[in-house]
Amino acid sequence: MRPHIIFRYTGLVLLINVVFLLISAVISLVYNDTAFRPLFFSALLIGLVGVFPLVYVPNTKEISNNEGLIIVVLSWLLSCVVGAIPYLLWGGEFNFTNAWFESVSGYTTTGSTILTNIEALPKGLLFWRSSTHWLGGLGIIVFMLLIIPTLGLSGIILFKTQIAPIAKDTFRNNAKNTLRILLYVYVGLTVAESILLVLFGMNVFDAVTHSFATIATGGFSTRNMSIAAFNNPAMEIVIIVFMILSGIHFGLLFSVFIQGNTRIFKSTVVKYYLLMILAATVITFLDLLNKTQLGWADALRYSAFQIISIGTSTGFANADSSVWPAIPKVLLMFFALQCACAGSTSGGIKTDRIVVLWKAIGRQLKLVLHPRAVIPVRLDNKSLDESEIGFNILYVVFYLLIVSAASTLLIALNVNSVDAFSGTIAAMGNVGPGLGSVGSLGNFSHIPGLGKWILSSVMLLGRLEIFGLLIFFVPYIWKIRKS
Repeated sequence: MRPHIIFRYTGLVLLINVVFLLISAVISLVYNDTAFRPLFFSALLIGLVGVFPLVYVPNTKEISNNEGLIIVVLSWLLSCVVGAIPYLLWGGEFNFTNAWFESVSGYTTTGSTILTNIEALPKGLLFWRSSTHWLGGLGIIVFMLLIIPTLGLSGIILFKTQIAPIAKDTFRNNAKNTLRILLYVYVGLTVAESILLVLFGMNVFDAVTHSFATIATGGFSTRNMSIAAFNNPAMEIVIIVFMILSGIHFGLLFSVFIQGNTRIFKSTVVKYYLLMILAATVITFLDLLNKTQLGWADALRYSAFQIISIGTSTGFANADSSVWPAIPKVLLMFFALQCACAGSTSGGIKTDRIVVLWKAIGRQLKLVLHPRAVIPVRLDNKSLDESEIGFNILYVVFYLLIVSAASTLLIALNVNSVDAFSGTIAAMGNVGPGLGSVGSLGNFSHIPGLGKWILSSVMLLGRLEIFGLLIFFVPYIWKIRKS
């Protein structure tokens, strides 16, 4: 293990954050608000820290897998520290715990907030808040690899450590091509949505910040009432379309929009993802129509937006779903657990793993009747290895255990059970809103300080796909990796 090499690469990540801090400071100057000094001083401080290892540590194009893992996890943790500094320097509702929670929520694209008055933040700080979403959505390490494409073997190792195995398998490209795909799709979707939102009446600042949050499937809004504040069905339709797109594997989107390939329409995972959203929207629509005073147009509008928002782990809101009937609430919690496709910016267990889980369960039921049969588990005409099936099932089990444990801890801190359970599901899935007082138009300000640290840790576990963070903090696993 070479600490100086690790410091060099994490220094590069810090400098990427500095770029967005400086952009936010410029925006603060343009709007002449109170965030310029906190943003500029943060950029100066972090810039000095980031430059130091670049000056004194020689460049290397070879790093080990263990070093790559440490670089990835440290980059996420240090970025969250960086994100908290402007909040702390600005003040307001931000004490240390609140600043950390908001920063982690931003970088992990969770979208949960401690703010009771989002609109009190100056424009520069709001832009920085949205920028943490955009940086975290693609992955801070991926940004480094995009900006510095000549890292050789180091870049390949960092890429493999950053991208989850279930997403890597479906890209079917080498690391360099995959990075190009990510760049084209991520930036292209952001620009396209921003333009459309402006055309439908949103100002440029709000259009860009909400596009950052949509494409990153994050959910930070510049308004207290989220998307409901605009009360504009046309804008909501635009955001719905881009939430759905952002929940699909970026490699498949690239093959459609750039290469004209129709492979996306043959994907079992995509078909499951879209059909589940459609089915849940119809069920929610009918239930709202039957059990509330909403007309059919509003019932359809709210049900489609809320289901897609939670189902893609975005977390925007155009209605208060915490007061909805029981069936829509259950559906929202199911989608908060599942979320969208691997290879997208979505959080959660991922539809890919759920599909594999259903297929594995189906095989076991068949084996009960035909114990000697050889029944492979297939996904898009590809037989999955037993180790791959087992790892996916293990991931789902770990995921649910973490949700259960964190919920129990929150209840022990006197958080009511609805807030504790739904808030933990939302944090683990990087979704944002839960139910009750942490619902679509609520916030997490009332959660005890220790509870916010628990939820922040859960957000990181979800974003780093559990095992990356566990391996980093458990010395016993390091010994196994070395042996």
